[in-house]
Amino acid sequence: MSQEHFSKIADELKINPVQVMSVAQLLEEGGTVPFIARYRKERTGSLDEVAIQTIRDRLEQFAEFDKRREAIVKSLSERELLSDELSAKINKAETINALEDIYLPFKPKKRTRATIARDKNLEPLAREIFAQNVNLNPAEAASAFINNETGVNSCEEALQGARDIIAEWVSENAEVRNSLRNFFLAEAVISSKVAKDKEEEGSKFKDYFDWHEPVKNVAGHRLLAMLRGENEGFLKISIVPDSERVIKAIQKFYRREFCPSWEQVREAIEDSYKRLLEPSIENETRKTLREKAEVEAINVFGINLRELLMAPALGQKAVLAVDPGFRTGCKIVCLDPQGKLLENSVIFVTRSEQAREASIKLVRQFIAKHNIQAIAIGNGTASRETEAFFRSLNLPAEISIIMVNESGASVYSASEAAREEFPDEDITVRGAVSIGRRLMDPLAELVKIDPKAIGVGQYQHDVDQSRLKKNLDDVVISCVNKVGVEVNTASRQLLSYVSGLGQQLAKNIVAFREENGPFKSRAELKKVPRLGPKAFEQAAGFLRIRGSKNPLDQSAVHPESYEIVKKMAEDLNCSIADLVSKPEIRKNIKLEKYIDEKTGLPTLRDIVEELAKPGRDPREKFEAFSFTEGINEIKDLKVGMSLPGIITNVTKFGAFVDIGVHQDGLVHVSHLCDRFIKDPAEVVKVQQKVMVRVIEVDIPRKRIALSMKSEKKGYGTLVT
Repeated sequence: MSQEHFSKIADELKINPVQVMSVAQLLEEGGTVPFIARYRKERTGSLDEVAIQTIRDRLEQFAEFDKRREAIVKSLSERELLSDELSAKINKAETINALEDIYLPFKPKKRTRATIARDKNLEPLAREIFAQNVNLNPAEAASAFINNETGVNSCEEALQGARDIIAEWVSENAEVRNSLRNFFLAEAVISSKVAKDKEEEGSKFKDYFDWHEPVKNVAGHRLLAMLRGENEGFLKISIVPDSERVIKAIQKFYRREFCPSWEQVREAIEDSYKRLLEPSIENETRKTLREKAEVEAINVFGINLRELLMAPALGQKAVLAVDPGFRTGCKIVCLDPQGKLLENSVIFVTRSEQAREASIKLVRQFIAKHNIQAIAIGNGTASRETEAFFRSLNLPAEISIIMVNESGASVYSASEAAREEFPDEDITVRGAVSIGRRLMDPLAELVKIDPKAIGVGQYQHDVDQSRLKKNLDDVVISCVNKVGVEVNTASRQLLSYVSGLGQQLAKNIVAFREENGPFKSRAELKKVPRLGPKAFEQAAGFLRIRGSKNPLDQSAVHPESYEIVKKMAEDLNCSIADLVSKPEIRKNIKLEKYIDEKTGLPTLRDIVEELAKPGRDPREKFEAFSFTEGINEIKDLKVGMSLPGIITNVTKFGAFVDIGVHQDGLVHVSHLCDRFIKDPAEVVKVQQKVMVRVIEVDIPRKRIALSMKSEKKGYGTLVT
């Protein structure tokens, strides 16, 4: 990678090129983003994960760009077309569009109208006309090219061939193409119309049956909606500016003094635009707009996913988890504080009084037998009826009854991971277990599910899937390593996201643990098959071992810094345990004393901060939440009602809120707060508790419109 690339990235991020180069070197050495951000601050200048990810992605983009440049140079060289001037242009190109524009005239082509005209020896005529010599008479010049052997039988045929060649020259002019790209983005209009005979079948796209708006104003979610409609055959989309204005803009590149040849050039320009340039630049514009919309949608998904994964965890408590149901009853499972399945059964909360009494008896038995501390109820069908049933039992106040978002639980229950963990249980048991574990530790459970199935995205199935996966993997990896992983209880799926591990090493760790018992120290990880020094370096700081003799094994202090902490303790004449438990001793640590070539103040500050709260969970404290009693279905809603809710999804056009009626309501961006906001993420986030007011209920279409604006004092406030 060249110094020039480092400088460009540094300019974009407003950092020093040396920082970019250091990140590039660390990545080349096998460093992961979480490891570099946490444990190599001295080398990067304390860059955060976002900056490091951006550098990584830009380096990959530059590598792809250089690869394409090399392929073009090779192609031109093999065909003996690479001149010094052309080589200089290729080396100066800074964007992929600029590079492709330079290459376009030399790109091997299929048979075109221009190549046919060249085969008829009409290129000299095209050059004469294109030069726009005031003394040239095009018709007279064309007569010299009439030749039965070449297939030119008249002056008009000769002129047509010349115009075809000129049209291709115009379409391959890099300056013209770049100007048109900008013109389309600034002036084009996107139009969407319903496909023939698709009005009824495509009613879900009704808003776009006759839609027009400037490209510069189109929101990403609207563009993706239209593109989905087109892809499914319900819509026809065009993205074009005013043709006359575009053609006049192109003419300015070629107009000379008035001369007889201009009319031929003008015709060729008009043909070039309509036949060659317009479809080409329209496709490029569509691609540019789509990529921008996809980046926006993927970023929104990533932000929502992060909030969901970092939701507060109930912690290690015995849980009775419930997967609600009417006809087949509610599957209930009992989990110990580590999430182990102890027992399961079925209860019926909406059947006969006899069935209800039997269910009450069974629930009370389970609660007493397993010392249940919390009840987790999935928020699907029959959830509110199930919640009402449990609240009617008048259980001890210390037993929380909590509604849990079960999006994706069914995906997990049918997955290979669930079958591997519970080979003898049916999918309803697996689903209920997932609901309970999701309450205990959302992060540990949600990593088992494909993020796309969790339900916090926007058009996630319409965007580039490889780019989406990379972004979401980054989010999951970031969250897992930020929280840290207890190596003796973590699932294979959770371990696989730890820095430096992956699927195979995670599997090896679990197998070693099952065969040899719990790990007693981080050092024992080195005994795991195929877990070499590099993997240990990358992973160790993010793995926790509760109960280890060395208290640092429970913290985010990396083993490579253990000697520093040991020296701190020796200098203060105390134990490492004293450093952890006694703040009055820690305050006497003189950080400057421990600076060396590898360790600077940023790492030393992190060490002392970690000693104060070793292995501290960065997630917020868990707080129980309840919906309004008696509001169980959409038909129970009335305009004007004020209700508590939980935000389940944030999009660019608003936020969806669960208010406990099995159908999320939408707070449009214009109703999120009293001031104007462009992005809902400015004021709300997934899993946030809010108060909303019902402003519209459409029962047939199952649509609920909500507001958080202040109709009077108290509305619009966030419940945190």
